[in-house]
Amino acid sequence: MPRARYKSLVDRFSEEIRSGALPPGTRLPTHRKLAQQYGLALVTASRVYAELETMGLVSGEKGRGTFVRETSVPRGHGIDQAPNPADTQDLNFNSPALPGQADMLREGLRNLAASGDFEALLHYQPHAGRHHERALVAQYLESRGLSTEAEQVVITCGAQQGLATSILALLNPGDAVLADALIYPGFRAVAEMHKLEILPVSLTESGPNLDEMEALCKQRKVRALHAMPTLHNPLGWVLSLEQRRRLIDIARKHELIIIEDAAYAFHAAEPPPPLAALAPERTLYVSGFSKNVATGLRVGYIVSPKHWIPKLERIIRATTWNTPALMTALVCRWIEDGTLAELEQAKRKDALARQTLASNIFHDWHCISHEASSFLWLQLPEDVRAEQVVSALLSRQVAVATAEPFATTTHIPNAIRMALGSIDFEQLEPTLKTVRQVIDDLSVGVV
Repeated sequence: MPRARYKSLVDRFSEEIRSGALPPGTRLPTHRKLAQQYGLALVTASRVYAELETMGLVSGEKGRGTFVRETSVPRGHGIDQAPNPADTQDLNFNSPALPGQADMLREGLRNLAASGDFEALLHYQPHAGRHHERALVAQYLESRGLSTEAEQVVITCGAQQGLATSILALLNPGDAVLADALIYPGFRAVAEMHKLEILPVSLTESGPNLDEMEALCKQRKVRALHAMPTLHNPLGWVLSLEQRRRLIDIARKHELIIIEDAAYAFHAAEPPPPLAALAPERTLYVSGFSKNVATGLRVGYIVSPKHWIPKLERIIRATTWNTPALMTALVCRWIEDGTLAELEQAKRKDALARQTLASNIFHDWHCISHEASSFLWLQLPEDVRAEQVVSALLSRQVAVATAEPFATTTHIPNAIRMALGSIDFEQLEPTLKTVRQVIDDLSVGVV
């Protein structure tokens, strides 16, 4: 096919989409029908749609077809999205907080200011954190089923920096890394920035497809595995002990580094042991205090085999030198005096109430969540497109996320994720009812 003709077809579709002649949500002809209609080779028809998808004008879904995107919603609008206006009910970013936490912070800072070692916080700290603070984190992790030593703990500027530090320290550009087909967008962002190759693992109702994971390891040279066994974001599952053991068997057989992302682990009551407890020789356990305390504190940690600690420290030295001493000291005091345990219990209770409210509103829809998590995955009806929902809700000052920021595959599920803990409880019910109303209206063509 001459290049001019191929390009003219891409331009024609592009113009019709941007002008509104092909409105958002329109299902385009199948690749085969497009080829027949314009006398193209099938591979060329596929290339037309691939270019339109690269331009952000269409999205393809396996088994369903190719659809016109809502172009008013920016691509990758999850982790890369600019802050929403102040009057927006933000169900996109998860920043759970409880009433009274500001007063708790004031009291904590007053107590810290009266402490004997306050002046020490003005100076550089050891790259991995002060030893007694690392010991307090290790003590705290006993409640997570992870027995470790202070020397294996590295304190970071939040779990996100923990993920970035782990990748920069142990992986090289071009390395292949296994990850779920839907994962935390922050890991995907760091992996792409470091030019890792993400190998998506398809999902079952209860976790990643472990047979497929093992097959990928036999086909490719895989260096590492990103896992969220407790508790998965965005789908909320908690892997069984049997699944964890099978996953570890695969990792040991193929000599994989395991990056265990445990940012939401505190939500699950009495889960099986962490992967780091079952395979301590090859697992980096990464978490923080954003979700169980407050997102603004930016304190996290990595639990690592001792032989990797120098590499992790080197990356921290090269990037941040050390964590914010004041915030780290504050969090460690809350570990020591029991405040953190009280906050976790209160936040689990709050999340349970929010999930109950959401399940009542969306009781007849396909929802996926953990009963005590702070987010909800909502599969949309066949005739409603996720980008349409996001755009319509933004016009009503409500922000939600499509599946795109979470997807490691080219085929994006037609779903939205809602962070239930980021707005006042009193506002949650009317906001979720707005979400439901918008989707209902779209399904009958009102919006």
